[in-house]
Amino acid sequence: MTMTTAGRVVATSALVLVLAGGAYVTADAYDVVPGMVTLEELPPEPLPFPTAPGAVDPADTVPALANLDPQAPVPATVNVQGLVDGLVADPRMGASVGVVVADQLTGDVLGAHLPEDGRTPASTAKLVTAVAALNALGPDVTLPTSVVRGSGASIVLVGGGDMMLAAGAGDPTAVVGHAGLADLAAQAAKELLLEGVTTVSLGFDDSLFSGPTLSPTWNPADVAAGFVAPVTALAVDTAKIRPGEYPPRYADPSLAAANTFAQRLEEVGIAVDGTPRRTTKPDGGREIGVVRSATLDGIVHHFLDTSDNAITEVVSRLVAIDQGLPGSFEGGTTAVLHAVGVAGVDTAGAHLSDASGLGAGSVLPPDLLLGLLRLATDPAHGVLRDVATGMPIGGLTGTLSDRYTQSPARGLVRAKTGSLPHVTSLAGTVLDTDRRQLVFVVLADATPDGGQWGPRAAIDSFVTALSGCGCG
Repeated sequence: MTMTTAGRVVATSALVLVLAGGAYVTADAYDVVPGMVTLEELPPEPLPFPTAPGAVDPADTVPALANLDPQAPVPATVNVQGLVDGLVADPRMGASVGVVVADQLTGDVLGAHLPEDGRTPASTAKLVTAVAALNALGPDVTLPTSVVRGSGASIVLVGGGDMMLAAGAGDPTAVVGHAGLADLAAQAAKELLLEGVTTVSLGFDDSLFSGPTLSPTWNPADVAAGFVAPVTALAVDTAKIRPGEYPPRYADPSLAAANTFAQRLEEVGIAVDGTPRRTTKPDGGREIGVVRSATLDGIVHHFLDTSDNAITEVVSRLVAIDQGLPGSFEGGTTAVLHAVGVAGVDTAGAHLSDASGLGAGSVLPPDLLLGLLRLATDPAHGVLRDVATGMPIGGLTGTLSDRYTQSPARGLVRAKTGSLPHVTSLAGTVLDTDRRQLVFVVLADATPDGGQWGPRAAIDSFVTALSGCGCG
């Protein structure tokens, strides 16, 4: 090859490379091939990174109620003791009265009469179960009611302690009827229909609780009057046969609930073959539906406000099971007294025949109830808040709604009531005129004939006088 030819080859190659490079740049400009050159317009500048709403400084909030002033004057003990002595001497109270009044903040006793002597507490005993349950189990516990798949075409309705099930759909805003059998039936039917099952045999398992469902210490007349239901792990609306505060109750609440559940299944396309039968859930059975009760703090609030005996007994059994004891009357009473003892309340001289206070034979000293109330109203024990706030408010809510209606203490008293034949009790808190919170307990277990009106009026006058003391 001559030098001239070689030069031509080099020149030609260079030209090819230049043309090829130009073509690539052109292709790049039109975004046909990868590269940095483009004829497209530049994209707009990105928006600034958003600021999270939670990152801004919170606005100042104003509490609905001002904190109690620890510098508020404490009532003089001589004046409070004078009120206590007057109550004890009141003939409407009878011959057996225990009283104690203390300052909530310091615990100092301001007046008392035989506070260490045990007396029949009636429903103030529910304070033991309330404190025990929230302290031992916590406020967020819920009670499941489930359906478990058995062999063949069988299913089992399993009670987890919820005796306040709704017969239909549940109400997530309520305590009574929070979980509903219609919702549970819909869940179970969906799973069964996916299997192609349209007819089932239905069993029910209420074996979570044991022993008798009615306490031998309960007066049969109280049971017949609907003051309490047989205590089982499964029931609709605490086994009420018809609506009302104290209606008749089903003798077998679990069976009645299972019959209702069978009706709900029929309504969603699942036929039930035969009648429901008591059984136990199969080991390893698949859960095909579950609904849950309201949380325990709401349940405790409910039974304190309404003085519901059956629900209190249910909760005591849950404490027993948590401690490894039988879910029975004996297990429940043993467990709740142990739990409050662990919480720091002196249980010397205490005995419970049941957890609700309905039965005969329970004995509690006023000092024990005072200890429970001071624990529940102590901000350091926030888990017990619903004991303090769950008690009825004088003249406004629950079992105190018809008391203190004309009293200056209306709205200032929160207390648990107690009533049995010849027994009247009240335990709670009251604000005096200087906004000092006082804790009080009154137990009278030998009141005269004539019913509750007399001793209640005497106790309410005493608490009203405490609220108006202002005698620092």
